[in-house]
Amino acid sequence: MSLSNYKYMKREETIDFNIKAAWHAISRLYNVEANLNDMTTSIGFILLNIDSEKGESATKIAPLLGLEARSITRTLKNMEEKGLIYKQKATKDKRGIRVFLTDLGKEKKEISRKTVLNFNFQMQEMIDKDELKTFFSVIQQINKIIDEKKVVF
Repeated sequence: MSLSNYKYMKREETIDFNIKAAWHAISRLYNVEANLNDMTTSIGFILLNIDSEKGESATKIAPLLGLEARSITRTLKNMEEKGLIYKQKATKDKRGIRVFLTDLGKEKKEISRKTVLNFNFQMQEMIDKDELKTFFSVIQQINKIIDEKKVVF
């Protein structure tokens, strides 16, 4: 099938639109819960990616979320001001910064963890297991194709 056959593709028929629409719906759902707990979805996901005991290197948090490091700088500063995290210089390389959870940060991380687990449990209850297996397979294929730079413009 040639590209010209896709000339009049409706947005609802595109892969990217459906992935983005689904993520926005999920994000809105998470934000409702996050707002009830004085957080945002972004804060919740950052908390989930910081080890509760060992902390995390500040430069490694963004890649764990699939983001650029500079894109979470403001959020980390906000989290520090809210008392969710604190920063310390790394013990080996004094130029590095490690981010640790405060007690409040650990409480909010647990709320985030339960929210994500609850969402996934409910989805798994309502969607056929074979369909979910196919969904995960397709998403992994899309990521692999993109990672291997097989899509060119």
